[in-house]
Amino acid sequence: MTSAQVDGDPGNTSVESEEGYERGLGSRQVQMIAIGGAIGVGLFLGAGANIAKAGPSLIFMYALAGVIVFFIMRALGELLLYRPVSGSFAEYSREFLGPFFGYFTGWTYWLMWVVTGMAELTAAAIYVNYWAPGVPRWVTALVFLVLLFGVNLISVKVFGELEFWFSMVKVTALIGMIVIGLGVLTFGFSSAGDTAAVSNLWAFDGFFPKGIGSSLMTLQGVMFAYLAVELVGVTAGESENPEKTLPKAINTLPWRIALFYVGALSVILCVVKWTEFAPGVSPFVEAFAKIGIPAGAGIVNFVVLTAALSSCNSGMYSTGRMLRTLADNGEAPRIFSKLSPSKTPAFGVAISVAFMGIGVVLNYVVPEKAFGYVMSIATAAGIWTWLMILISHVIYRRGVVAGRLPASSFPAPGGSVCSWIAIAFLVFVTGLIAYDADARVCLYVMAGWAAALGIGWAVLKSRNPQVVARD
Repeated sequence: MTSAQVDGDPGNTSVESEEGYERGLGSRQVQMIAIGGAIGVGLFLGAGANIAKAGPSLIFMYALAGVIVFFIMRALGELLLYRPVSGSFAEYSREFLGPFFGYFTGWTYWLMWVVTGMAELTAAAIYVNYWAPGVPRWVTALVFLVLLFGVNLISVKVFGELEFWFSMVKVTALIGMIVIGLGVLTFGFSSAGDTAAVSNLWAFDGFFPKGIGSSLMTLQGVMFAYLAVELVGVTAGESENPEKTLPKAINTLPWRIALFYVGALSVILCVVKWTEFAPGVSPFVEAFAKIGIPAGAGIVNFVVLTAALSSCNSGMYSTGRMLRTLADNGEAPRIFSKLSPSKTPAFGVAISVAFMGIGVVLNYVVPEKAFGYVMSIATAAGIWTWLMILISHVIYRRGVVAGRLPASSFPAPGGSVCSWIAIAFLVFVTGLIAYDADARVCLYVMAGWAAALGIGWAVLKSRNPQVVARD
């Protein structure tokens, strides 16, 4: 039970959680963080390359993956209401699979967000080039990195408020895009109205124009687009009333996926035929340019820039919290467990930002390939995190059925059956990554990462056996 609950005042943001954090994230902020987590650069920028690969069938891929992501989030939701902690899935891995898995999951989630932050910085630099093509990408990436670092050092309230408005911009813009697109389809205004039609979804070589195989190969990018939906789990230790806000945030996921992914892509691909989209260009920017709305493409470009900065901001937030959880368990340097006077894990955020700075270097050395490299690594790390959530949930459910553990107030529908389905799907996606010559490099990186963590664990065990032996 949290101190906020003991005090009987979940709305008092001055109280602290058991972990020392300030419970400064209100209901509206948690809701918007959850919504914003489902709208990121994977949709706004990555969808362009995936449309070129799969055509309209990308809509089905997003819907299919969306169902699996909902299974993952309901499994996480059941665990969160069983025991809401900021360490979230790392703590559940530690509890149900053992200390090593908690250690491995915590560090891998940290890696996921560090490389995701690199991807977002890369995307942000690309978007700024729309207005200022002469500005080097690495300069833009560095400026944004420093600004967001400052925001994360102030307080969780400032982070939550910035994320609220970032998400508000994304949500409002996407709804506006859908409404305008429907207007083009219905009333035929603008030059795009002459060719806009629902039949564009199948008129150009069918719904699967390049075959089911090519469509399936987009699942790596599709799953990358959904990374960050689990961020609400990290907010558990700083939410005013997690027992109410977290279930609400998770249960709204299906309509968010249906509206912002399936709905938005369906409308865009009806307005502009899929053959006109190209990798490296946001399909949303391209669609508004086609419609010919004055300054429309520039407005959309600003929105997708906001999406990239929002995700990078979330990455700084989550990495700092995860490092603190690892430090509290003796699995990271103790300095990361310290909180600043504003109740933020400043040291953990700082070291994470330093590693995100590698993205600045990538934008200097290989600007054209930077996004693809970090996207594949982030996806592999995210798949591991999701697998740990699902496996922990399966083990937890066994404990509940056996009477060893208390039941959660937010049980996942279908029990562990849906978790097993999601596990099989993630294993299948991993196989697709291994099959793709361009993407499989991330598996080599992850193998090296696993080896490094294994060595680190051996060192921890030799220096402090009681830490790694703790259940």
